[in-house]
Amino acid sequence: MKIVKTNEFDDIVKEGVVLVDFYADWCGPCKMIAPILAELSTELDGSADIVKVNVDEEGTLAQRFDVMSIPTLILFKDGKPVGRKTGFLPKPELEKFIQSA
Repeated sequence: MKIVKTNEFDDIVKEGVVLVDFYADWCGPCKMIAPILAELSTELDGSADIVKVNVDEEGTLAQRFDVMSIPTLILFKDGKPVGRKTGFLPKPELEKFIQSA
């Protein structure tokens, strides 16, 4: 999974389905969900992308999307946010969330 910087964010989410994980290195639930997202990233194999945004390093992106709690997962389709979840989610719920786009 790619860690995305502010200057490349819009280009990455502009096409297709992209799940963005807003996280921080010190966040316990973020660490719990990370291996599930990595597994899904491999399983999705091109049907959707999963990327990460470190809120401590990319605060302007976190503000832009009103990220108040982490992990926050925002699902984008063709550059537009189409869904949002906050907190830890088990793998089946994550799969269903991504497939909703």
